[in-house]
Amino acid sequence: MNIIFLGPPGAGKGTQAQIICQKMGIPQISTGDMLRAAIAAKTETGLKAKEYMDKGQLVPDAVVIDIVKERLTGEDCQKGYILDGFPRTVEQAQSLGTFAKIDAAINLDVADEVLVARLSGRRVCPLCGAPYHVDRLNGETLCKVDATPLIQRDDDKPETVLNRLKVYHQKTAPLIDYYRSEGKLMNITGSGSLEEISAEIFETLEAIR
Repeated sequence: MNIIFLGPPGAGKGTQAQIICQKMGIPQISTGDMLRAAIAAKTETGLKAKEYMDKGQLVPDAVVIDIVKERLTGEDCQKGYILDGFPRTVEQAQSLGTFAKIDAAINLDVADEVLVARLSGRRVCPLCGAPYHVDRLNGETLCKVDATPLIQRDDDKPETVLNRLKVYHQKTAPLIDYYRSEGKLMNITGSGSLEEISAEIFETLEAIR
């Protein structure tokens, strides 16, 4: 199956995609991985992308779409794949539809207030990178690996999280309506336990296989 994951930052898309990929034996393909692979392979589109990235500019849609198109011809994609981080806009989704058949768009639906609490509660060790959450720290403030004081990343601060959600609702959320109109949208409540969400996703996918 060819699957897309939708949902706001912090909804758990990456974690759930990894679980499904392992069980279904299909690759998880992220935009960043595709760009790096194309640049490393020195493909024509990879070299174009590198020009923009070397200048600190965003890679244009047309180049990203060409790289996605190249990647989906890979042998490991012939039995299906999960696209992670693409498409981000309706325009990208329309372009994707011209060369790929998407079977399901899984939308992890999580309320904004839940996401703000989830993301703003994250802490990280600046030395070893170990991740933590205040809900499970029981008031502790030091890394359990090397006793370094934990920090909150700037992009996890409440005001930054709210801005990220605002951008998501403006630019990416319209994809929900797009895939609903295509009859591909599968709405999953993303506020349960990891296991509950995975089970619901699998049941939903099995029903359309």
